[in-house]
Amino acid sequence: MEKLVHKTIGQLLDDTVSKYPDKEAVVYVEEDLRYTYTEFQQIINQAAKGLMSLGIKKGDHIAIWASNKPEWVITQFASAKIGAVLVTVNTSYQIKELEYLLRQSDSTTLILMDEFKSENYLEILYQLCPELRQSKVGELKANKLPLLKNIIYLGSDNHPGMYSWTDLLEKGSTISDEDLFIRQNNTFPQEVINMQYTSGTTGFPKGVMLTHSNIINNAINVAECQKITSVDKICIPVPFFHCFGCVMGTLASVATGATMVPLIMFDPLQVLRAVEQEDCTALYGVPTMFIAELNHPDFPKYNLSSLRTGIMAGSPCPTEIMKKVVHEMGATEITIAYGQTEASPVISQTRTHDSIERRVSTVGSALNNVEVKIVDPVTREELPTGDQGELCTRGYHVMRGYYKMPDQTKDTIDEDGWLHTGDLATMDKEGYLVITGRLKDMIIRGGENIYPREIEEFLYTHPKVFDVQVVGVPDEKFGEQVAAFIKVKPGETLNESEIKEYCKGNISNFKIPFFVEFLDNYPMTASGKIQKFKLRELVEKSLFS
Repeated sequence: MEKLVHKTIGQLLDDTVSKYPDKEAVVYVEEDLRYTYTEFQQIINQAAKGLMSLGIKKGDHIAIWASNKPEWVITQFASAKIGAVLVTVNTSYQIKELEYLLRQSDSTTLILMDEFKSENYLEILYQLCPELRQSKVGELKANKLPLLKNIIYLGSDNHPGMYSWTDLLEKGSTISDEDLFIRQNNTFPQEVINMQYTSGTTGFPKGVMLTHSNIINNAINVAECQKITSVDKICIPVPFFHCFGCVMGTLASVATGATMVPLIMFDPLQVLRAVEQEDCTALYGVPTMFIAELNHPDFPKYNLSSLRTGIMAGSPCPTEIMKKVVHEMGATEITIAYGQTEASPVISQTRTHDSIERRVSTVGSALNNVEVKIVDPVTREELPTGDQGELCTRGYHVMRGYYKMPDQTKDTIDEDGWLHTGDLATMDKEGYLVITGRLKDMIIRGGENIYPREIEEFLYTHPKVFDVQVVGVPDEKFGEQVAAFIKVKPGETLNESEIKEYCKGNISNFKIPFFVEFLDNYPMTASGKIQKFKLRELVEKSLFS
Protein backbone atom coordinates (compact mmCIF):
# COMPACT_ATOMS: atom_id res chain seq x y z
CA MET A 1 0.00 0.00 0.00
CA GLU A 2 1.30 3.43 -0.91
CA LYS A 3 1.20 6.15 1.74
CA LEU A 4 -1.62 8.66 1.71
CA VAL A 5 -0.86 12.28 0.87
CA HIS A 6 -1.54 14.73 3.72
CA LYS A 7 -1.87 18.08 1.95
CA THR A 8 -4.50 20.70 1.30
CA ILE A 9 -5.50 21.54 -2.26
CA GLY A 10 -3.66 24.86 -1.93
CA GLN A 11 -0.45 23.08 -0.92
CA LEU A 12 -0.86 20.54 -3.71
CA LEU A 13 -1.17 23.29 -6.32
CA ASP A 14 1.79 25.27 -4.96
CA ASP A 15 3.99 22.14 -4.87
CA THR A 16 3.13 21.30 -8.48
CA VAL A 17 3.82 24.88 -9.58
CA SER A 18 7.27 24.73 -7.97
CA LYS A 19 8.03 21.52 -9.92
CA TYR A 20 6.58 22.58 -13.30
CA PRO A 21 6.42 26.40 -13.34
CA ASP A 22 6.56 26.83 -17.12
CA LYS A 23 4.58 23.77 -18.14
CA GLU A 24 1.05 24.28 -19.48
CA ALA A 25 -1.53 23.64 -16.78
CA VAL A 26 -4.75 24.51 -18.62
CA VAL A 27 -5.64 24.74 -22.31
CA TYR A 28 -9.06 25.81 -23.61
CA VAL A 29 -9.06 25.14 -27.35
CA GLU A 30 -12.41 26.92 -27.90
CA GLU A 31 -11.25 30.07 -26.08
CA ASP A 32 -7.65 29.99 -27.34
CA LEU A 33 -6.71 30.29 -23.66
CA ARG A 34 -3.52 28.85 -22.17
CA TYR A 35 -2.11 29.07 -18.66
CA THR A 36 1.25 27.78 -17.55
CA TYR A 37 1.25 26.45 -13.99
CA THR A 38 2.74 29.77 -12.81
CA GLU A 39 0.06 31.81 -14.62
CA PHE A 40 -2.64 29.45 -13.32
CA GLN A 41 -1.40 29.94 -9.76
CA GLN A 42 -1.33 33.74 -10.18
CA ILE A 43 -4.95 34.05 -11.33
CA ILE A 44 -6.09 31.56 -8.66
CA ASN A 45 -4.37 33.63 -5.96
CA GLN A 46 -5.96 36.81 -7.32
CA ALA A 47 -9.43 35.19 -7.28
CA ALA A 48 -8.78 33.80 -3.79
CA LYS A 49 -7.94 37.27 -2.52
CA GLY A 50 -11.03 38.61 -4.29
CA LEU A 51 -13.21 36.11 -2.41
CA MET A 52 -11.52 37.13 0.86
CA SER A 53 -12.27 40.77 0.08
CA LEU A 54 -15.99 39.95 -0.01
CA GLY A 55 -15.75 38.83 3.60
CA ILE A 56 -15.89 35.11 2.78
CA LYS A 57 -14.56 33.24 5.79
CA LYS A 58 -13.04 29.83 6.23
CA GLY A 59 -15.88 27.27 6.19
CA ASP A 60 -18.31 29.52 4.29
CA HIS A 61 -20.17 27.88 1.41
CA ILE A 62 -19.70 29.15 -2.16
CA ALA A 63 -22.05 27.71 -4.80
CA ILE A 64 -21.08 27.70 -8.46
CA TRP A 65 -23.65 27.28 -11.24
CA ALA A 66 -21.83 27.15 -14.56
CA SER A 67 -20.51 24.88 -17.29
CA ASN A 68 -16.79 24.02 -17.56
CA LYS A 69 -15.70 27.62 -18.01
CA PRO A 70 -12.16 28.70 -17.05
CA GLU A 71 -13.59 30.59 -14.07
CA TRP A 72 -15.02 27.31 -12.69
CA VAL A 73 -11.65 25.63 -12.31
CA ILE A 74 -10.07 28.87 -11.05
CA THR A 75 -12.81 29.08 -8.40
CA GLN A 76 -12.27 25.43 -7.46
CA PHE A 77 -8.67 26.09 -6.42
CA ALA A 78 -9.23 29.68 -5.18
CA SER A 79 -11.99 28.64 -2.78
CA ALA A 80 -9.83 25.75 -1.52
CA LYS A 81 -6.92 28.11 -0.80
CA ILE A 82 -9.06 30.19 1.56
CA GLY A 83 -10.79 27.19 3.16
CA ALA A 84 -14.24 27.97 1.74
CA VAL A 85 -16.44 25.01 0.75
CA LEU A 86 -17.25 24.80 -2.96
CA VAL A 87 -20.86 23.72 -3.53
CA THR A 88 -21.26 22.43 -7.08
CA VAL A 89 -24.56 23.03 -8.88
CA ASN A 90 -25.80 20.84 -11.73
CA THR A 91 -26.07 22.92 -14.91
CA SER A 92 -29.47 21.33 -15.66
CA TYR A 93 -31.04 22.60 -12.43
CA GLN A 94 -34.26 24.53 -12.60
CA ILE A 95 -35.66 27.01 -10.09
CA LYS A 96 -37.01 24.59 -7.45
CA GLU A 97 -33.82 22.51 -7.43
CA LEU A 98 -31.64 25.64 -7.21
CA GLU A 99 -33.72 27.07 -4.35
CA TYR A 100 -33.47 23.82 -2.38
CA LEU A 101 -29.70 23.52 -2.88
CA LEU A 102 -28.90 27.13 -1.96
CA ARG A 103 -31.09 26.97 1.13
CA GLN A 104 -30.04 23.51 2.35
CA SER A 105 -26.33 24.18 1.75
CA ASP A 106 -26.38 27.53 3.63
CA SER A 107 -24.52 29.10 0.71
CA THR A 108 -23.52 32.72 1.30
CA THR A 109 -22.23 33.27 -2.24
CA LEU A 110 -23.39 32.19 -5.70
CA ILE A 111 -21.21 32.34 -8.79
CA LEU A 112 -23.16 31.91 -12.03
CA MET A 113 -22.97 32.33 -15.78
CA ASP A 114 -25.70 33.85 -17.94
CA GLU A 115 -27.33 30.87 -19.64
CA PHE A 116 -26.98 27.21 -20.53
CA LYS A 117 -28.76 25.37 -23.35
CA SER A 118 -31.30 28.20 -23.72
CA GLU A 119 -31.99 28.33 -19.96
CA ASN A 120 -31.47 31.90 -18.71
CA TYR A 121 -29.75 31.54 -15.34
CA LEU A 122 -29.97 35.27 -14.61
CA GLU A 123 -33.75 35.30 -15.10
CA ILE A 124 -34.13 32.19 -12.92
CA LEU A 125 -32.11 33.85 -10.16
CA TYR A 126 -34.03 37.14 -10.39
CA GLN A 127 -37.26 35.12 -10.21
CA LEU A 128 -35.98 33.30 -7.12
CA CYS A 129 -34.58 36.47 -5.51
CA PRO A 130 -36.59 39.45 -6.85
CA GLU A 131 -34.93 41.58 -4.15
CA LEU A 132 -31.66 41.29 -6.10
CA ARG A 133 -32.68 43.96 -8.65
CA GLN A 134 -32.83 46.60 -5.89
CA SER A 135 -29.99 45.24 -3.74
CA LYS A 136 -26.62 46.83 -3.15
CA VAL A 137 -23.85 44.60 -4.44
CA GLY A 138 -22.84 42.14 -1.71
CA GLU A 139 -25.81 43.03 0.48
CA LEU A 140 -28.58 40.81 -0.86
CA LYS A 141 -31.43 40.27 1.60
CA ALA A 142 -33.54 37.58 -0.03
CA ASN A 143 -36.74 36.36 1.59
CA LYS A 144 -36.32 32.79 0.39
CA LEU A 145 -32.55 32.64 0.92
CA PRO A 146 -31.64 34.73 3.99
CA LEU A 147 -27.97 33.59 4.10
CA LEU A 148 -27.21 34.42 0.45
CA LYS A 149 -25.34 37.75 0.25
CA ASN A 150 -22.91 37.75 -2.69
CA ILE A 151 -23.74 37.09 -6.35
CA ILE A 152 -20.83 36.93 -8.80
CA TYR A 153 -21.59 36.95 -12.52
CA LEU A 154 -19.13 35.21 -14.82
CA GLY A 155 -18.65 37.97 -17.33
CA SER A 156 -17.64 41.61 -17.53
CA ASP A 157 -21.21 42.97 -17.90
CA ASN A 158 -22.87 44.71 -14.97
CA HIS A 159 -26.14 43.31 -13.63
CA PRO A 160 -28.22 44.70 -10.76
CA GLY A 161 -27.09 43.37 -7.38
CA MET A 162 -24.14 41.39 -8.77
CA TYR A 163 -20.37 41.61 -8.87
CA SER A 164 -18.77 40.79 -12.21
CA TRP A 165 -15.85 38.37 -12.41
CA THR A 166 -13.68 41.37 -13.32
CA ASP A 167 -14.84 43.12 -10.12
CA LEU A 168 -13.81 40.07 -8.11
CA LEU A 169 -10.29 39.99 -9.56
CA GLU A 170 -9.88 43.74 -9.08
CA LYS A 171 -11.02 43.51 -5.45
CA GLY A 172 -8.30 40.91 -4.90
CA SER A 173 -5.78 43.80 -4.99
CA THR A 174 -7.14 45.03 -1.65
CA ILE A 175 -5.91 41.86 0.11
CA SER A 176 -2.18 41.30 0.65
CA ASP A 177 -0.30 38.17 -0.41
CA GLU A 178 0.61 37.73 3.24
CA ASP A 179 -3.06 37.64 4.27
CA LEU A 180 -3.72 34.93 1.67
CA PHE A 181 -0.65 33.01 2.86
CA ILE A 182 -1.89 33.13 6.47
CA ARG A 183 -5.39 32.03 5.45
CA GLN A 184 -4.08 29.15 3.31
CA ASN A 185 -1.81 27.96 6.13
CA ASN A 186 -4.82 27.87 8.41
CA THR A 187 -6.51 25.19 6.28
CA PHE A 188 -6.03 21.49 6.99
CA PRO A 189 -6.29 18.24 4.97
CA GLN A 190 -9.15 16.76 7.03
CA GLU A 191 -11.44 19.79 6.60
CA VAL A 192 -14.46 19.71 4.26
CA ILE A 193 -13.73 21.62 1.06
CA ASN A 194 -16.22 20.33 -1.53
CA MET A 195 -19.94 19.61 -1.38
CA GLN A 196 -21.91 17.92 -4.12
CA TYR A 197 -25.61 17.14 -4.10
CA THR A 198 -26.82 13.64 -4.77
CA SER A 199 -30.45 12.53 -4.59
CA GLY A 200 -31.70 9.78 -2.36
CA THR A 201 -34.68 7.50 -1.93
CA THR A 202 -36.28 10.20 0.21
CA GLY A 203 -36.48 12.40 -2.86
CA PHE A 204 -34.48 15.14 -1.18
CA PRO A 205 -30.94 15.74 -2.48
CA LYS A 206 -28.18 15.35 0.10
CA GLY A 207 -25.02 17.45 0.34
CA VAL A 208 -22.03 15.07 0.27
CA MET A 209 -19.22 16.60 2.35
CA LEU A 210 -15.76 15.82 0.93
CA THR A 211 -12.42 16.83 2.48
CA HIS A 212 -9.10 17.89 0.91
CA SER A 213 -7.73 14.47 1.88
CA ASN A 214 -10.74 12.61 0.40
CA ILE A 215 -10.47 14.06 -3.07
CA ILE A 216 -6.69 14.62 -3.36
CA ASN A 217 -5.91 10.98 -2.60
CA ASN A 218 -8.71 9.75 -4.84
CA ALA A 219 -7.43 11.93 -7.70
CA ILE A 220 -3.89 10.57 -7.21
CA ASN A 221 -5.07 6.94 -7.19
CA VAL A 222 -7.27 7.43 -10.25
CA ALA A 223 -4.29 8.95 -12.11
CA GLU A 224 -2.04 6.06 -11.06
CA CYS A 225 -4.46 3.53 -12.56
CA GLN A 226 -4.00 5.32 -15.90
CA LYS A 227 -0.24 5.84 -15.40
CA ILE A 228 -0.75 9.61 -15.72
CA THR A 229 2.39 11.73 -15.32
CA SER A 230 3.44 15.31 -16.10
CA VAL A 231 3.88 14.44 -19.78
CA ASP A 232 0.17 13.67 -20.20
CA LYS A 233 -2.63 15.88 -21.47
CA ILE A 234 -6.13 15.01 -20.28
CA CYS A 235 -9.15 16.00 -22.41
CA ILE A 236 -12.05 16.67 -19.99
CA PRO A 237 -15.47 16.98 -21.67
CA VAL A 238 -17.32 15.68 -18.58
CA PRO A 239 -18.96 18.31 -16.33
CA PHE A 240 -16.95 19.86 -13.51
CA PHE A 241 -19.99 19.82 -11.20
CA HIS A 242 -19.57 16.04 -10.90
CA CYS A 243 -16.55 14.39 -9.26
CA PHE A 244 -15.68 12.95 -12.69
CA GLY A 245 -14.77 16.45 -13.84
CA CYS A 246 -13.44 18.18 -10.71
CA VAL A 247 -11.67 15.27 -8.98
CA MET A 248 -10.74 12.70 -11.65
CA GLY A 249 -10.16 15.53 -14.14
CA THR A 250 -8.88 18.88 -12.85
CA LEU A 251 -7.52 17.69 -9.50
CA ALA A 252 -5.82 14.61 -10.99
CA SER A 253 -4.14 16.91 -13.52
CA VAL A 254 -2.77 19.21 -10.80
CA ALA A 255 -1.75 16.25 -8.63
CA THR A 256 0.46 14.86 -11.41
CA GLY A 257 1.53 18.02 -13.25
CA ALA A 258 -0.43 16.91 -16.32
CA THR A 259 -2.11 19.44 -18.64
CA MET A 260 -5.90 19.66 -18.46
CA VAL A 261 -7.76 20.31 -21.73
CA PRO A 262 -11.38 20.97 -20.67
CA LEU A 263 -14.36 21.55 -22.94
CA ILE A 264 -16.82 24.21 -21.83
CA MET A 265 -19.62 21.81 -22.72
CA PHE A 266 -19.66 18.46 -24.45
CA ASP A 267 -19.63 18.47 -28.24
CA PRO A 268 -18.25 15.37 -30.01
CA LEU A 269 -16.62 17.37 -32.81
CA GLN A 270 -14.92 19.74 -30.35
CA VAL A 271 -13.58 16.71 -28.46
CA LEU A 272 -12.04 15.29 -31.63
CA ARG A 273 -10.53 18.69 -32.50
CA ALA A 274 -9.11 19.17 -29.03
CA VAL A 275 -7.53 15.70 -28.91
CA GLU A 276 -5.89 16.19 -32.32
CA GLN A 277 -4.79 19.81 -31.83
CA GLU A 278 -3.32 19.33 -28.35
CA ASP A 279 -2.05 15.74 -28.78
CA CYS A 280 -4.11 14.64 -25.79
CA THR A 281 -2.99 11.34 -24.30
CA ALA A 282 -6.08 10.72 -22.13
CA LEU A 283 -9.80 11.17 -22.78
CA TYR A 284 -12.65 11.04 -20.27
CA GLY A 285 -16.32 10.35 -20.83
CA VAL A 286 -19.45 8.35 -20.16
CA PRO A 287 -20.20 5.68 -22.79
CA THR A 288 -22.73 7.91 -24.58
CA MET A 289 -19.99 10.51 -25.15
CA PHE A 290 -17.62 7.96 -26.67
CA ILE A 291 -20.48 6.65 -28.85
CA ALA A 292 -21.19 10.20 -30.12
CA GLU A 293 -17.50 10.76 -30.93
CA LEU A 294 -17.08 7.42 -32.72
CA ASN A 295 -20.28 7.91 -34.73
CA HIS A 296 -19.61 11.50 -35.76
CA PRO A 297 -19.43 11.66 -39.58
CA ASP A 298 -16.09 13.54 -39.35
CA PHE A 299 -14.51 10.98 -37.00
CA PRO A 300 -12.25 9.47 -39.72
CA LYS A 301 -10.77 12.91 -40.52
CA TYR A 302 -9.13 13.32 -37.11
CA ASN A 303 -5.74 12.03 -36.05
CA LEU A 304 -6.14 10.62 -32.55
CA SER A 305 -2.86 8.72 -32.50
CA SER A 306 -1.71 10.59 -29.39
CA LEU A 307 -4.42 8.90 -27.27
CA ARG A 308 -3.23 6.23 -24.86
CA THR A 309 -5.55 6.06 -21.88
CA GLY A 310 -8.51 7.71 -20.17
CA ILE A 311 -11.58 6.78 -18.15
CA MET A 312 -15.00 5.55 -19.14
CA ALA A 313 -17.46 5.64 -16.25
CA GLY A 314 -21.04 6.51 -15.32
CA SER A 315 -22.74 3.44 -16.78
CA PRO A 316 -21.75 0.00 -18.13
CA CYS A 317 -19.65 0.03 -21.29
CA PRO A 318 -20.88 -2.07 -24.23
CA THR A 319 -18.22 -4.48 -25.49
CA GLU A 320 -18.32 -3.19 -29.07
CA ILE A 321 -17.80 0.40 -27.92
CA MET A 322 -14.80 -0.56 -25.81
CA LYS A 323 -13.27 -2.38 -28.81
CA LYS A 324 -13.76 0.71 -30.99
CA VAL A 325 -12.24 3.02 -28.36
CA VAL A 326 -9.19 0.73 -28.20
CA HIS A 327 -8.80 -0.05 -31.90
CA GLU A 328 -10.26 2.99 -33.71
CA MET A 329 -9.42 5.75 -31.21
CA GLY A 330 -6.15 4.13 -30.21
CA ALA A 331 -6.77 4.43 -26.45
CA THR A 332 -5.32 0.97 -25.84
CA GLU A 333 -4.96 1.62 -22.09
CA ILE A 334 -8.44 3.09 -21.48
CA THR A 335 -9.77 2.27 -17.99
CA ILE A 336 -13.19 1.72 -16.45
CA ALA A 337 -13.98 3.34 -13.08
CA TYR A 338 -16.80 2.76 -10.63
CA GLY A 339 -17.85 4.69 -7.57
CA GLN A 340 -20.22 7.27 -6.19
CA THR A 341 -19.99 10.83 -4.91
CA GLU A 342 -19.98 9.57 -1.31
CA ALA A 343 -16.68 7.79 -2.11
CA SER A 344 -14.86 10.84 -3.52
CA PRO A 345 -15.85 9.24 -6.08
CA VAL A 346 -13.87 6.17 -7.26
CA ILE A 347 -13.96 2.88 -5.39
CA SER A 348 -12.62 0.53 -8.07
CA GLN A 349 -10.94 0.87 -11.44
CA THR A 350 -9.42 -1.34 -14.10
CA ARG A 351 -5.71 -0.93 -14.78
CA THR A 352 -3.96 -0.17 -18.06
CA HIS A 353 -2.80 -3.79 -18.45
CA ASP A 354 -6.25 -5.37 -17.96
CA SER A 355 -7.78 -7.27 -20.88
CA ILE A 356 -10.66 -5.79 -22.89
CA GLU A 357 -12.85 -8.55 -21.49
CA ARG A 358 -12.09 -7.45 -17.92
CA ARG A 359 -12.75 -3.83 -18.85
CA VAL A 360 -16.24 -4.58 -20.15
CA SER A 361 -17.27 -7.37 -17.77
CA THR A 362 -16.03 -5.83 -14.50
CA VAL A 363 -15.52 -2.43 -12.87
CA GLY A 364 -11.96 -3.31 -11.90
CA SER A 365 -10.54 -3.85 -8.43
CA ALA A 366 -10.28 -1.57 -5.40
CA LEU A 367 -7.95 1.44 -5.53
CA ASN A 368 -4.90 1.62 -3.24
CA ASN A 369 -5.80 2.11 0.43
CA VAL A 370 -9.44 1.25 -0.32
CA GLU A 371 -11.20 -1.70 1.28
CA VAL A 372 -14.19 -3.43 -0.32
CA LYS A 373 -16.44 -6.25 0.80
CA ILE A 374 -19.71 -7.85 -0.27
CA VAL A 375 -22.33 -8.24 2.46
CA ASP A 376 -25.78 -9.74 2.86
CA PRO A 377 -28.11 -6.70 2.55
CA VAL A 378 -30.27 -7.95 5.42
CA THR A 379 -27.80 -9.39 7.96
CA ARG A 380 -24.82 -7.24 6.83
CA GLU A 381 -22.62 -10.35 7.23
CA GLU A 382 -19.72 -10.62 4.77
CA LEU A 383 -20.42 -13.11 1.97
CA PRO A 384 -18.12 -15.72 0.37
CA THR A 385 -16.25 -14.93 -2.86
CA GLY A 386 -18.57 -14.97 -5.86
CA ASP A 387 -21.82 -14.46 -3.92
CA GLN A 388 -24.01 -11.48 -4.79
CA GLY A 389 -24.66 -8.91 -2.09
CA GLU A 390 -24.34 -5.20 -1.28
CA LEU A 391 -20.99 -3.61 -2.08
CA CYS A 392 -19.46 -1.81 0.91
CA THR A 393 -16.25 0.19 1.04
CA ARG A 394 -14.03 1.72 3.71
CA GLY A 395 -10.98 3.99 3.66
CA TYR A 396 -9.68 7.53 3.21
CA HIS A 397 -12.20 8.13 0.41
CA VAL A 398 -15.41 7.80 2.45
CA MET A 399 -17.21 11.15 2.78
CA ARG A 400 -17.40 13.05 6.06
CA GLY A 401 -21.18 12.67 5.85
CA TYR A 402 -24.30 14.35 4.47
CA TYR A 403 -24.59 18.03 5.37
CA LYS A 404 -27.08 18.57 8.22
CA MET A 405 -28.46 15.03 7.76
CA PRO A 406 -27.02 12.92 10.59
CA ASP A 407 -29.68 10.20 10.34
CA GLN A 408 -29.09 9.65 6.61
CA THR A 409 -25.33 9.63 7.28
CA LYS A 410 -25.77 6.89 9.91
CA ASP A 411 -27.89 4.88 7.47
CA THR A 412 -25.11 5.06 4.86
CA ILE A 413 -21.91 4.75 6.94
CA ASP A 414 -22.03 2.12 9.67
CA GLU A 415 -20.31 2.31 13.04
CA ASP A 416 -17.23 0.52 11.69
CA GLY A 417 -16.76 3.12 8.95
CA TRP A 418 -18.11 1.04 6.05
CA LEU A 419 -19.96 3.00 3.37
CA HIS A 420 -22.97 1.01 2.14
CA THR A 421 -23.26 1.81 -1.57
CA GLY A 422 -26.74 0.44 -2.19
CA ASP A 423 -25.34 -1.39 -5.24
CA LEU A 424 -25.46 -5.16 -5.66
CA ALA A 425 -22.21 -6.76 -6.77
CA THR A 426 -20.04 -9.86 -6.85
CA MET A 427 -16.28 -10.07 -6.31
CA ASP A 428 -13.96 -12.76 -7.74
CA LYS A 429 -10.87 -14.29 -6.14
CA GLU A 430 -8.63 -11.61 -7.67
CA GLY A 431 -10.76 -8.79 -6.27
CA TYR A 432 -12.45 -7.76 -9.52
CA LEU A 433 -15.97 -6.44 -9.01
CA VAL A 434 -19.08 -6.89 -11.14
CA ILE A 435 -22.05 -4.59 -10.46
CA THR A 436 -25.17 -6.73 -10.80
CA GLY A 437 -27.99 -4.42 -9.79
CA ARG A 438 -29.20 -1.80 -7.36
CA LEU A 439 -30.85 -2.04 -3.99
CA LYS A 440 -32.45 1.29 -4.77
CA ASP A 441 -34.41 1.90 -7.93
CA MET A 442 -31.93 4.46 -9.22
CA ILE A 443 -32.06 5.22 -12.94
CA ILE A 444 -28.79 6.00 -14.75
CA ARG A 445 -29.51 8.01 -17.89
CA GLY A 446 -26.42 8.99 -19.89
CA GLY A 447 -24.26 8.99 -16.76
CA GLU A 448 -26.74 11.07 -14.71
CA ASN A 449 -28.16 9.45 -11.57
CA ILE A 450 -31.93 9.89 -11.36
CA TYR A 451 -33.90 8.87 -8.29
CA PRO A 452 -37.55 7.95 -9.01
CA ARG A 453 -38.79 9.22 -5.65
CA GLU A 454 -37.62 12.76 -6.42
CA ILE A 455 -39.66 12.81 -9.67
CA GLU A 456 -42.62 11.13 -7.95
CA GLU A 457 -42.60 13.77 -5.19
CA PHE A 458 -42.69 16.51 -7.80
CA LEU A 459 -45.44 14.94 -9.95
CA TYR A 460 -47.60 14.51 -6.84
CA THR A 461 -47.86 18.31 -6.79
CA HIS A 462 -49.83 18.24 -10.07
CA PRO A 463 -53.48 18.95 -9.16
CA LYS A 464 -54.81 16.12 -11.38
CA VAL A 465 -52.35 13.40 -10.31
CA PHE A 466 -53.77 10.89 -7.83
CA ASP A 467 -50.73 8.57 -7.69
CA VAL A 468 -47.48 8.13 -9.62
CA GLN A 469 -44.75 5.52 -9.90
CA VAL A 470 -41.49 6.17 -11.76
CA VAL A 471 -39.16 3.47 -13.10
CA GLY A 472 -36.20 3.21 -15.46
CA VAL A 473 -36.54 1.39 -18.77
CA PRO A 474 -33.77 0.30 -21.18
CA ASP A 475 -32.66 2.72 -23.87
CA GLU A 476 -30.02 2.13 -26.55
CA LYS A 477 -28.68 5.67 -26.57
CA PHE A 478 -28.77 6.69 -22.89
CA GLY A 479 -28.70 3.30 -21.15
CA GLU A 480 -32.00 4.05 -19.42
CA GLN A 481 -34.95 6.40 -19.79
CA VAL A 482 -37.48 7.64 -17.25
CA ALA A 483 -41.00 6.16 -17.39
CA ALA A 484 -43.88 7.52 -15.27
CA PHE A 485 -47.04 5.53 -14.54
CA ILE A 486 -49.81 7.84 -13.41
CA LYS A 487 -53.22 7.38 -11.80
CA VAL A 488 -55.45 10.36 -12.56
CA LYS A 489 -57.81 11.79 -9.93
CA PRO A 490 -61.45 10.67 -10.39
CA GLY A 491 -63.37 12.88 -12.77
CA GLU A 492 -60.18 14.45 -14.24
CA THR A 493 -58.49 13.95 -17.61
CA LEU A 494 -54.77 14.20 -18.24
CA ASN A 495 -52.44 13.52 -21.15
CA GLU A 496 -48.72 12.99 -21.73
CA SER A 497 -47.98 16.46 -23.08
CA GLU A 498 -49.60 18.13 -20.02
CA ILE A 499 -47.31 16.15 -17.72
CA LYS A 500 -44.17 16.99 -19.70
CA GLU A 501 -45.14 20.67 -19.90
CA TYR A 502 -45.69 20.71 -16.12
CA CYS A 503 -42.14 19.42 -15.59
CA LYS A 504 -40.44 21.94 -17.88
CA GLY A 505 -38.72 24.72 -15.96
CA ASN A 506 -39.28 22.98 -12.63
CA ILE A 507 -37.07 19.89 -12.84
CA SER A 508 -34.03 19.16 -14.99
CA ASN A 509 -34.77 18.12 -18.56
CA PHE A 510 -33.01 14.78 -18.09
CA LYS A 511 -35.44 13.94 -15.25
CA ILE A 512 -38.59 14.66 -17.30
CA PRO A 513 -40.34 11.33 -18.03
CA PHE A 514 -39.66 10.11 -21.55
CA PHE A 515 -42.55 7.65 -21.34
CA VAL A 516 -45.84 8.55 -19.65
CA GLU A 517 -48.46 5.84 -19.18
CA PHE A 518 -51.85 6.17 -17.48
CA LEU A 519 -53.14 3.26 -15.41
CA ASP A 520 -56.23 2.57 -13.30
CA ASN A 521 -54.37 0.16 -11.03
CA TYR A 522 -50.78 -0.82 -10.27
CA PRO A 523 -49.56 -4.43 -10.12
CA MET A 524 -49.31 -5.33 -6.42
CA THR A 525 -47.86 -8.05 -4.23
CA ALA A 526 -50.14 -9.92 -1.84
CA SER A 527 -48.94 -7.60 0.93
CA GLY A 528 -49.90 -4.52 -1.06
CA LYS A 529 -46.46 -3.43 -2.32
CA ILE A 530 -46.29 -2.03 -5.84
CA GLN A 531 -44.27 -4.26 -8.18
CA LYS A 532 -42.12 -1.77 -10.07
CA PHE A 533 -40.49 -4.52 -12.15
CA LYS A 534 -43.91 -5.30 -13.65
CA LEU A 535 -44.38 -1.63 -14.56
CA ARG A 536 -40.98 -1.77 -16.25
CA GLU A 537 -42.07 -4.87 -18.17
CA LEU A 538 -45.16 -3.04 -19.48
CA VAL A 539 -42.96 -0.45 -21.25
CA GLU A 540 -40.41 -3.04 -22.38
CA LYS A 541 -43.14 -5.15 -23.99
CA SER A 542 -44.46 -2.18 -25.96
CA LEU A 543 -40.89 -1.17 -26.93
CA PHE A 544 -39.63 -4.57 -28.01
CA SER A 545 -42.77 -6.33 -29.21
